[in-house]
Amino acid sequence: MREAAELAQPPADDLAPARRGAPKHCGWCGRRLPEGGNVGRRRRYCGQSCRQRAYERRTALQRSGLPEDAVVLSDTEIAALQDRLFQLRCAAEDIVTAADDGADAGELRGLAADIARAAKDLEQLR
Repeated sequence: MREAAELAQPPADDLAPARRGAPKHCGWCGRRLPEGGNVGRRRRYCGQSCRQRAYERRTALQRSGLPEDAVVLSDTEIAALQDRLFQLRCAAEDIVTAADDGADAGELRGLAADIARAAKDLEQLR
């Protein structure tokens, strides 16, 4: 049983990148930023358009009186997030069912990989 639990865990590098040398992502769109040199300030955005959108959001938040760390989602974005959470829950339930039915380690590993992918997709809110 312990062997199946160890096999079901995805590698640590799939879940969270290391802090040092970890890829940096755009503060607006989430795309990976190109590797830069060690001189100057670190980039926060992939381009001028993302920088502008972030500025517009900050100024709109200041005018509206919402806290700066507020997250505003449209109805469509909330529905998509709920769908992805449902997929993650279903994938977790699949593992429980497979373990109760006596699934082999290979099948459990595949199901655990599905959960890892679903969780990684959930990390991308934009």
